[in-house]
Amino acid sequence: MAEIDYKNLSRQQKLAVFLIVIGPEAAAEMFRQFEDGEIEVLCREMGQFNVISDDVRALAVEEFLPLIGEGLASILGGMPYAKSTLELARGESKASAILNRVGVTPAMSSMDVVADIAEMEGRQIFNLIKQEQPQTIAFILSYLDPVKSGEVFALLGPELREEVLERLGTIDSTSLDLVVKIVRNLGRHFDRKNAPAFHHSGGPRAVADLLNAIDKDASKALLARLEERNSELGAAIRHKMFGFEDLKRLTPADLQRVMREVDANSLAIAMKSASESLRTRIYESISKRAAEALREEIAMLGPVRLRDVETAQDEIIQTVRHLEEEGSITLDGGASAMVD
Repeated sequence: MAEIDYKNLSRQQKLAVFLIVIGPEAAAEMFRQFEDGEIEVLCREMGQFNVISDDVRALAVEEFLPLIGEGLASILGGMPYAKSTLELARGESKASAILNRVGVTPAMSSMDVVADIAEMEGRQIFNLIKQEQPQTIAFILSYLDPVKSGEVFALLGPELREEVLERLGTIDSTSLDLVVKIVRNLGRHFDRKNAPAFHHSGGPRAVADLLNAIDKDASKALLARLEERNSELGAAIRHKMFGFEDLKRLTPADLQRVMREVDANSLAIAMKSASESLRTRIYESISKRAAEALREEIAMLGPVRLRDVETAQDEIIQTVRHLEEEGSITLDGGASAMVD
């Protein structure tokens, strides 16, 4: 078959090429935006192209990707995020910036927007987004790790914090499904060796992680006010805010599973500030010999800095979250468990 002369194709033919490039799943999502007659025409055009070269793929992506970028901006509320992204991308095209953000590097772009943001200091990120709308700030925080997100969040004004928390808690990744499907499929045609995986962490878990990373008193006050504004969201966030004492929420079987994974020394340090009821639950979840050894180690530790205790507790909490994510335990399973 002769090489496709992309420049001389009609608009419909070019779109047909793009739909082939992004793959059937993403194309099916895009078809929902068209009328039946238009879909019929596009399908007929798609049937004309059996082989598409890398050069033609690149041309189709270059032409139609900005439309996806505009759609993403619309999903995010028409916010001026594109301006900030372009500044971070040092002048590269909006389409390239969007792809970098979700993990694809068309035209072998070396700019990785997500990495650039993550490597910036918290105050630098704050200065970049402080004049933006709450939805913009929430969206950017959703792509930072909890510690960095908490650092930026702490610099926001009190009233803005509450709005950002609520927006962050209600970010729904399903609105980005089409974009994700397209860029992931496109990634097969480009060099992704150095590209980060797509990661989007909005919703109650993101807010819980952020609140766990900031001052405890401020965290409690913010959550209380958020519950007044949105009781359902507040309850979901509180459930996700798993603390060390919440080990009591686990079923006996799940607590035993956690105990098998944690370091004995870290557990001893973590238990220095544990309530008596939690200590009892932990001792009951391990063998008598292990429980006796743990008691002895705690007694031998002597005074321990609060920072070290909190670090040890955080390690165990991370183990719990890892086990939950892989499906080994559930944080809901202990809802009816007895708590002293």
